[in-house]
Amino acid sequence: MTEFIEVIKARRSASNFLKDNPIPQKDLNEIFELVKLAPSAFNLQHSKYIVVTNPEVKEQIRAAANGQYKVHSASAVIIVLGDKLAYKNTAAINEGLLMLGIVNKQEYDLMVEDTVSLYETRGNSFQRDEAIRNASLSAMMFMLAAKEKGWDTCPMIGFDPDKVKEIINISDQYEPALMITIGKEKVESRKPRGYRKPVSEFVSFI
Repeated sequence: MTEFIEVIKARRSASNFLKDNPIPQKDLNEIFELVKLAPSAFNLQHSKYIVVTNPEVKEQIRAAANGQYKVHSASAVIIVLGDKLAYKNTAAINEGLLMLGIVNKQEYDLMVEDTVSLYETRGNSFQRDEAIRNASLSAMMFMLAAKEKGWDTCPMIGFDPDKVKEIINISDQYEPALMITIGKEKVESRKPRGYRKPVSEFVSFI
């Protein structure tokens, strides 16, 4: 538990990274093995990740991110997407529960029907909001897992999502929720941690 608290306290949004410091595929795989355990509504696992390490593609993304240098110096740029049509996988995702006898056929059919109906009834805005909500939950898990592996990150919303979708040929099914730069922080460029509100300012007990 103490180690977890240390990871939370050590995680910072890195504004600059050490250049020419590639991130091993092994580290990325281990991070994503933890990320897949992140919560998601109805276990639909809305998140999709695109890991960009190709220097030329990174520079295109940098241009779409207003030229931010951390995109250039990062070991990789992680595009975090939310699947607006994730609910259409409800049957396949829950099929294992049926096969293992955890739910019976009637429970399975009801689970699928209720979930699909909820998303279809609430419409496109809800589907988009859900994609972003659940991708954001997953992204926080990514940043904590990365820190535990010794890598620094910075979540980013300062980019043109349409240009990023065009660069990487992302289907309209997916909504760019945020971008995460990852690498080894250039500590001498670090600024003091920003002001944090006391708990009493953002928590109410009723």
